[in-house]
Amino acid sequence: MNIPILHIGQFEQDVPMSDFYSNDLPSHLHKNKNHFDKPHRHNFFLCVLFTAGTGTHDIDFNSYPIKPGSVFFLTPGQTHFWKFDTAPQGYIFFHTPDFYELHFSKSKLEQFPFYYVHKNSPNLELSSEVMQHSALKFKEINQEFHQNLPYKKQKIASLINTVYIDLARQYTAIHIDVNNTSVTYLETLRVLEKVIETHYKTEKSAQFYANALHVSPKHLNRIIKTILGKTTTHLITERVILEAKRYIVHSGNALSNISEILGYSDYAYFSKVFKLKTGLTPLGFKKKYR
Repeated sequence: MNIPILHIGQFEQDVPMSDFYSNDLPSHLHKNKNHFDKPHRHNFFLCVLFTAGTGTHDIDFNSYPIKPGSVFFLTPGQTHFWKFDTAPQGYIFFHTPDFYELHFSKSKLEQFPFYYVHKNSPNLELSSEVMQHSALKFKEINQEFHQNLPYKKQKIASLINTVYIDLARQYTAIHIDVNNTSVTYLETLRVLEKVIETHYKTEKSAQFYANALHVSPKHLNRIIKTILGKTTTHLITERVILEAKRYIVHSGNALSNISEILGYSDYAYFSKVFKLKTGLTPLGFKKKYR
């Protein structure tokens, strides 16, 4: 695929902290004016707060409105781009998993609901009062990043942990289902998503994933239905279709070649599955997005 994967080091060459980056939005967008409005993906976790401006944020073929108070969370590998109707203001930071997890050895980024599982929404809308409070925290992170003071990494790690905690509280207050789902079930879903991510191109059966998680297919299905209202097979197919969309729109591969890459030797069957899930044939989808 021709989706560029951006690395943290590309954004701030003069700063030796290659596992973390922060900037105010106008400066960030100006420095990266050739990237932000075209589909691209990152190899890091990203968090952005908009304090002004309007537009849309496209994340993996889903569109979200941008307005003052909008916060977005992206995980490694997601494809996104921004389009603005009015000039944005705010702050952005991103980091590798290690930057956070090496400073908090007993914590994982997946503890936060916006990073827990892919089914959780990647955006949050803050009230004006909460936005102003959050903006001060983001500003402090940005100031610390652009200064060269002792204990810089420790201070930034501590600040982003506080920001994540505050945003997680706002997130769970809005997304009630995060609180009402069994922790064990959520953990199973999180592990399942990781296994699917590794094997979805070659393995399509629910039995394979149930075996990998050491549970019965029936029990795994029960877990997925309880959380998502979907079957295990549906979840596997969704991941395949997402990658198919990325290849169709962003690569120069022939549709039959994309079918083979994704584990379908019979293009007609692949096309049937794709249309069933999207309402369009692969060719129709390609024409729509190009």
